[in-house]
Amino acid sequence: MNRIDRLSAILIQLQGKKVVRAAEIAERFDISLRTVYRDVRALQEAGVPVGAEAGTGYYLVEGYHLPPVMFSREEAAALLTGEKLMANLSDHSNRKEFSNAMQKIKAVLRGSEKDFLESLEDNIAVVSRRPPAGDEFPNRFLSDIQHSLGKQLILQLDYFALHNETLTKREVEPIGIIFMRGNWYLIAWCRLRHSYRNFRMDRIKNVTVSTEAYDRARHITLKEFIDKYGEYETQPYEVKVRFPSAMARRIGDQKFYYGMVEEQIVGTCTEMTFMAPCLEWFGRWLLTWGAAPEIIAPEELLEKMQILALEIKEHYL
Repeated sequence: MNRIDRLSAILIQLQGKKVVRAAEIAERFDISLRTVYRDVRALQEAGVPVGAEAGTGYYLVEGYHLPPVMFSREEAAALLTGEKLMANLSDHSNRKEFSNAMQKIKAVLRGSEKDFLESLEDNIAVVSRRPPAGDEFPNRFLSDIQHSLGKQLILQLDYFALHNETLTKREVEPIGIIFMRGNWYLIAWCRLRHSYRNFRMDRIKNVTVSTEAYDRARHITLKEFIDKYGEYETQPYEVKVRFPSAMARRIGDQKFYYGMVEEQIVGTCTEMTFMAPCLEWFGRWLLTWGAAPEIIAPEELLEKMQILALEIKEHYL
């Protein structure tokens, strides 16, 4: 990247944040801090009102605006890809907002870039095996949760806990959101449980953003949460189970709530592959289907089922 292009990109970066640290600019463009200082000085000499706070960073003086940004062909293609991802991997609220934003972006593209995007439109697809959205869990609260994070406001949730299949009311102090294992999760301090919890967003029945603020500094950061709990969250068990096909049809959407990622027909059976965070939790659900399911893998699940079955036997004897 030549210096003129870099200066333009730095100016756009400054407009995108309230304050930008010199180290952020240096890392983005792979340049030294000394070069950053020279570039910022060049912008100031060109009449751009760049302010500086010692030990904090650079900022654009309030009221200064850049003319409309023009996108390159590659940037426009990346945005189209992002729109496809959002359409399949986000919830109803964010999907709508991103679509509105894309309409504004497309409005400022040059004619050749618009033609380029139209030619790509039908040739990019994101296939998701997520269950169809129902009325019970509307899956449209991501924008509300983002608002509460930005404003540091307490959230009130009606949350369906899958392990005991009960709907509970929770009051939480959010610390972040994560997309993993094909779902969005809210990470928050739960006032009911007095600990950090992750709440799968497609199990939230209702959300209210309260007017009560909380002190974000009292909590760990999202990165600290991931570092502390991430190994458990990102390494689920791969479980393969075969169900008689007639039974598989009766399972319906339950299979998605228990982490199904793939299914295929094997003879007269349907083989399902799940990503299960806890074998005991998964095994207790499997017990509800009696002796019909056949466990293919892992061996630990078979051992767990033997223990659970023995518990049931001893209980009723």
